[in-house]
Amino acid sequence: MGNLYSYCPLCGDGLVEKSVDHKTRKVCKSCEFIHYQNPVPAAGVILVEEGRVLLVKRKYEPRVGMWTLPAGFMEMDEDAPTCAVREAKEETNLDVELVRLFDVYSAFDDPRTAVVLVLYLVRRTGGELKCGDDASDARYFDLTDLPQTIAFRAHRTALADVQKQFAAGLI
Repeated sequence: MGNLYSYCPLCGDGLVEKSVDHKTRKVCKSCEFIHYQNPVPAAGVILVEEGRVLLVKRKYEPRVGMWTLPAGFMEMDEDAPTCAVREAKEETNLDVELVRLFDVYSAFDDPRTAVVLVLYLVRRTGGELKCGDDASDARYFDLTDLPQTIAFRAHRTALADVQKQFAAGLI
């Protein structure tokens, strides 16, 4: 996730490291463009039915073959709730409606970028479960018997939180 850029995207001149806002950042020598590296927003869903949670198996790298909650990166023209519903449909073929914001997690173990993951508790409103888009499988797992191969730390943390809230009767 390092800063791989050497040239300014605005004028093409070289970037140099400078202290900006108490951090070392790359700054253009000519036009003073500052290259900020910020986390990328993602959104997803938590669908629990009868003590089982819906997970999808990753079809592509990174972490191909590992399990995650249905989630993905936000598009430039959408907000987090729209992204969560879209990702659920693309990855599972299910129509869902948001029940409530579940939580927001920071993720630093995705090799592509740092991520801010917004997760919503949802209920199914339609559709037939089948994997799609970038999922090679989609299925429900008992909350007491989750797969060991959860792809990202934020998803593991969220699933632990789901287990706690379910045990407390909050889900």
